[in-house]
Amino acid sequence: MSMRATRYLLPTLRDAPGDAVAESHKLLVRAGMVKQVGAGMWTWLPLGWRVQLRVMAIIREEMDRIGGQEMLMPVLHPAEIWKRSGRYDIDVVFKLKDRNDRDLVLAITHEEIVALHASQTIRSYRDLPQIWYHIQLKERDEPRSSGGVLRTREFTMKDSYTLDRDQAGLDEGYARHEEAYDRIYTRCGLDFYKVESDTGIMGGSLAHEYMAPSSAGEDRVARCSKCDYAANVEMAVSRIDRAPSPPSAPVAEVETPNVNTIEELAQFLGIDARTTGKAMPVVTADGKVWLALVRGDRRLHELKLSKVLRQTTEPATPEQIEAAFGAKPGSIGPVGIRPGGIGGIVADETLREGSWVTGANRTGWHLTGVEAPRDFEAQFADLHEVEEGDGCPFCDGVLSIEPMIEIGNIFKLGTRFSEAMGAMYLDENGTEQPIVMGSYGIGPARIAAAAIEQSFDEHGCIWPAPIAPFDVWMVAIGDEAPAHADRLADELAAAGLTSMVDDREGSPGVRFADADLIGAPIRVTVGKRTVSDGTVDVRLRRTGESETVPLGDAAARIEALRASLMPQVP
Repeated sequence: MSMRATRYLLPTLRDAPGDAVAESHKLLVRAGMVKQVGAGMWTWLPLGWRVQLRVMAIIREEMDRIGGQEMLMPVLHPAEIWKRSGRYDIDVVFKLKDRNDRDLVLAITHEEIVALHASQTIRSYRDLPQIWYHIQLKERDEPRSSGGVLRTREFTMKDSYTLDRDQAGLDEGYARHEEAYDRIYTRCGLDFYKVESDTGIMGGSLAHEYMAPSSAGEDRVARCSKCDYAANVEMAVSRIDRAPSPPSAPVAEVETPNVNTIEELAQFLGIDARTTGKAMPVVTADGKVWLALVRGDRRLHELKLSKVLRQTTEPATPEQIEAAFGAKPGSIGPVGIRPGGIGGIVADETLREGSWVTGANRTGWHLTGVEAPRDFEAQFADLHEVEEGDGCPFCDGVLSIEPMIEIGNIFKLGTRFSEAMGAMYLDENGTEQPIVMGSYGIGPARIAAAAIEQSFDEHGCIWPAPIAPFDVWMVAIGDEAPAHADRLADELAAAGLTSMVDDREGSPGVRFADADLIGAPIRVTVGKRTVSDGTVDVRLRRTGESETVPLGDAAARIEALRASLMPQVP
């Protein structure tokens, strides 16, 4: 039985919401695929939900292909489990109490539950490895829901977990997921990159994100023009030109009245900003003041600094700066700091060699000729934010910075969660060992949004064929046309293709516009010529190419066209 538009929830709109910026936000709403309930809360209407279901079907096929076992774990968890793992106090976790005043959590991911079940069911090395996955709702107390369905407070996610005996097993499970993810995104028709990323609240030793290039993306990714290096700017490193450092000389004080910024300092002394050291005092979560140093022309990446210090940081206040360094902001530097006055100094690798101009820790004064380690001791690390045009750290290519949408992530968790939850096994020698875990997430809604961001025009969505809500959109014009369209739809269904028959009243132009807005890959017009000549018009949404086909040959021709639109997967 074909699907008829007159019996379908299809609330298309002429105009986009006034607050919509992302194209996916505008078009999903206009095409009648989603409706907003509240900030970060969306209903996926039948047409949009069909897209998600098709994405999920691809995900299931590829997860099953690598040996994944599907299950379903609850969204509501006892808070005690999250307290044991150390994630209870994460700010995006929804917390609530039941009628008996027991603390509960709404899950953002399911590492705790997987580790719990592993502790209950796995006893021996013979029980490993395992791959468990589910497709389930997730809840996040997002501080800023935005971009339509791109950043929401409730969403569906596929999360899978590998359970292994050792690091070698984890490496193998990680590689299997990399292969599966490559196939999933290719089958969904996306342009994508796998990039190095921060492990964040998940912890672990290694993480990668899968990114879809899009101007609507909130993440910024550094990519090399020559090799395959790509990394989130949170993790990216770069090769930058050495500063024109002056010859080594003794430290000298220079009075610099009313000079408070690097730009003012460079202009006042007539020097290149690259020869200066920018002081960035911060306060760590334990209340200590630390000094971060980067080259004067570069920005400090705060997440990189936090990773070095192994705790969060925030900029020090003017009062904290003056108490720790004895000078006002703008005159701070690494030389002559009172012993015990700060937690320490972390300097960017670019400052390891050379002679620098820094603050003198005396208001209105700076120092020239400052060198490490002669004049100050510091821990050196990569602290600067990568910028457009920096050199690639692995070849002679140049880095570009592109906005991208995160569509998936993979983590080597190690034993953090298994140790917290007591998920142990006995090895070949009868010795108890913690299970080694990996975690792997994909957001079907983000795949749908990214597909639109990468493929639309002034008329509407252009869905990749594998995840379109319907393979074929038929516009039936005239009293006899719906019956012909139904018969063609039945033929197509026998070949595995889905069809919508638009039998609504109204002008053909309005219905053609809706077909373009909704963006099914193939549009078929069943009209007066179908009755008189026995032909239908077949049009490709992406290219606009059209042809007239005999009705008797239409199913075979449409099937062939649809096959030609499917991505090639190795």
